[in-house]
Amino acid sequence: MRIITGSARGTHLKSPMGVGTRPTADRTREALFSMLGARVYDARVLDLFAGTGALALEALSRGAESAVLVDRTTQDILAENMRRTKLETRAEIRRGDVYGQIAALAREGRTFDLIFADPPYAQGDNVRVLSALDAEELLAADGLVVLEQGTEEQVLAQAGRLSLMRERRYGAARICFYTQEVQG
Repeated sequence: MRIITGSARGTHLKSPMGVGTRPTADRTREALFSMLGARVYDARVLDLFAGTGALALEALSRGAESAVLVDRTTQDILAENMRRTKLETRAEIRRGDVYGQIAALAREGRTFDLIFADPPYAQGDNVRVLSALDAEELLAADGLVVLEQGTEEQVLAQAGRLSLMRERRYGAARICFYTQEVQG
């Protein structure tokens, strides 16, 4: 696995041993970032269930302003990958339960232009993370939530104010894009 383009192009990322982490494939990331286009530039990024950090680091490499990477168990790998890409000055690692960190970031008044969520497949976290993001209002006004889930999992058309904008299937993965409806 490597960074596809930008300032850290070609940098190989360290992955954890075993099957507990399922990094987003290079081809899927390439398609995802092609769809995101210029939206990445100067974005404040939140990467939930970060694993290797590939999504946030790819965004930083392509010009995102900053990134917060949240994972319960992969802090050493995240730190190593940030060093390898030389992007550590624009990234912050937060260790712990994703849902606890979502609430903590909201208490701090943080908002993000891009929120990546790549929870374990088939455990119900795809629904739970959307509900938590809607409840805590971490998404900036014109922001986008990018949820990766298994193709067998239910796709929610609506989660509170989050509305499904688009979805794409890549092998066993489905990428869902959510925007926030403006309350008025």
